[in-house]
Amino acid sequence: MANVVVIGAQWGDEGKGKITDLLSRSADVVVRYQGGVNAGHTVVVQDQTFKLHLIPSGILYPDTECIIGTGTVIDPKVLIQELDQLESLGISTQNLLISETAHVTMPYHRLIDQVSEERRGDHKIGTTKRGIGPTYADKSERTGIRMVDLMEPEHMKKQLRWTINYKNVFLEKLYGLPALDPEEVILEYQAYADRLRPHVVDSSLKIYESFRQRRNILFEGAQGTLLDLDHGTYPYVTSSNPVAGGACVGAGVGPTMIDRVIGVAKAYTTRVGEGPFPTEQVGDVGQLLCDRGAEFGTTTGRKRRCGWFDAVIGRYAVRINGLDCLAVTKLDVLDELDEIQVCVAYELDGQQCLDFPSNARQFARCRPVYKTVPGWKQSTIHCRSLDDLPSEALDYLKFLAELMEVPIAIVSLGASRDQTIIVEDPIHGPKRALLYDKGAQPVGGA
Repeated sequence: MANVVVIGAQWGDEGKGKITDLLSRSADVVVRYQGGVNAGHTVVVQDQTFKLHLIPSGILYPDTECIIGTGTVIDPKVLIQELDQLESLGISTQNLLISETAHVTMPYHRLIDQVSEERRGDHKIGTTKRGIGPTYADKSERTGIRMVDLMEPEHMKKQLRWTINYKNVFLEKLYGLPALDPEEVILEYQAYADRLRPHVVDSSLKIYESFRQRRNILFEGAQGTLLDLDHGTYPYVTSSNPVAGGACVGAGVGPTMIDRVIGVAKAYTTRVGEGPFPTEQVGDVGQLLCDRGAEFGTTTGRKRRCGWFDAVIGRYAVRINGLDCLAVTKLDVLDELDEIQVCVAYELDGQQCLDFPSNARQFARCRPVYKTVPGWKQSTIHCRSLDDLPSEALDYLKFLAELMEVPIAIVSLGASRDQTIIVEDPIHGPKRALLYDKGAQPVGGA
């Protein structure tokens, strides 16, 4: 038995959906522990593509129990659309459970998010405008609506009438928007509640029962380490905690229930939205990475900013999350390059810096220190073992593992399930050094 957290080791969009889907075949329970419809996972099974925003990737396995934990925020309209889409494709959703204490995104959250972002002008964050930040803000302000509130019709009516009248003051006076009709919102959300009621449970209790039964539990994070509200590149972050520690709070479990943490990182780096990005490439290389990697957001369709692999943020992700292994995705995107650059350090105010600066203004001044390594100039998409890889590709993976001082367990070479090299199954496989000798000297410097 192993209870494993899957997290993004960069700015999100690392391919966690595919890795979670792969690991779900060894898991009995998959728990989504934070984020909302601002996140998206794409899973490709044969010729079918599934784009999931709230439902855990494990839903594609009929015997896997999928739980949306209390740390998520739920837009019930989008969730029901996902349920309908999956069921239309013959995917059963009867094993989906929803935390009764998860907070609910309301119409006023979306309106406030959209107008606030537009009014930021040059200070915009790059929000998806899906209402996620305002939902979490209400959670902290203790004026939020939770799933359990929707499950009690009379209580829901009373609470929504007060809350919407309260929010209408902001919508009208501060944002210049028309007021919402409480009765219309009540009717809309009553219908959502009726549809979702069979799925709503005490999720923390369900997870704990699975733990006591020694079932394998996979904790699925959304976004990535550098988007964490507390540990990311603030203020260009999300409104929750995607890091591994967030799994405990967002799922409602103690830290002693976590056995392993696997970080997912692309073989290069991408970022969506605003904020500093030291290794960003805006010329031909950036365009090649974008085109070959199909770098467009699952949720918004926005083009992702692309750049070279950044080992400084990689080492930071190892430290913040306690990573004990890595999944490296999209190695095949680099197949056409003659040479590849890897950021091994930063130059900050004339000094070399090996560690990620917590000061956002310092980070904005960081310039990458690169090491150039040879490319392999041949396709890797049909490789199914490390022995199949070109020697230069294998050397590249070993170099990344040495830089981050953590072994690589999985290598992804395309979107489909079968386009994967599984060196070790983090759930069932024994812990061992893979592509990295822990006795080796750390790699750093120019």
